[in-house]
Amino acid sequence: MFKKDSFAGTILVILLISLVCSIIVAGSAVSLKPAQEKQKLLDKQKNILSVAGLLKPGININEVYAKNIEPRLVDLNSGEYAPEQAGFDAAAAVKNPQASIALPAEDDLAKIRRRANLAEVYLVKNDQGHVDKIVLPIYGSGLWSVMYGFVAVQPDGNTIDGITYYQHGETPGLGGEIENPSWQAQFPGKKIYDAQGQEALFVAKGGSANKEHGIDALSGATLTANGVDASFKFWFGKNGFGPFLEKLRTGVLNNG
Repeated sequence: MFKKDSFAGTILVILLISLVCSIIVAGSAVSLKPAQEKQKLLDKQKNILSVAGLLKPGININEVYAKNIEPRLVDLNSGEYAPEQAGFDAAAAVKNPQASIALPAEDDLAKIRRRANLAEVYLVKNDQGHVDKIVLPIYGSGLWSVMYGFVAVQPDGNTIDGITYYQHGETPGLGGEIENPSWQAQFPGKKIYDAQGQEALFVAKGGSANKEHGIDALSGATLTANGVDASFKFWFGKNGFGPFLEKLRTGVLNNG
């Protein structure tokens, strides 16, 4: 037996307390995980409804989402809809070499290194059940962080209906202004592609002078704005949603 006031006894007490604390923390993490996952899903649905123009005060987010949003998987290589996969996880797919591709430096405009073969898009349907717009998930590196957002595109596959950024670590008041509704208000109505089908949307200082394709960069946040511009170029290009949007523009896909 150890004496209570001995060094060994003190160490034993510390170890026992640490063990008990570890068990309590681990138990709390396990018990809280379902609630955390539920909140994470609710936040995702809220952001999708927001960019889709369906987020109104007092609505039941789960009900409106279930009624108006249809998730679909898209094969980014072919641009076609893919069979549904229960529990599809885009973050896990990126880490799986069998479900993703490594991007060569010249193609990795968004600086994301790997891209999943599949992406989940969200068909936004009106009360008649017709597709009103399509929400696309995008992400890419800014100055300090990976910036995650959603872009709503009209069924023509070319006209932006709205954008939102919901997760990033950019500087508040500077790059963090990607969350500012006033800045985001520049995007609706802008065309992603020109008459020849080439990418034309851009973010740059004085960009709004181009009424059809240009977005003004964020003041004092050049590197963040460059990251936004690069993210759009990647996700609307050949390695992102470009093949999918081309099929929308040419009427190949049935979104009904």
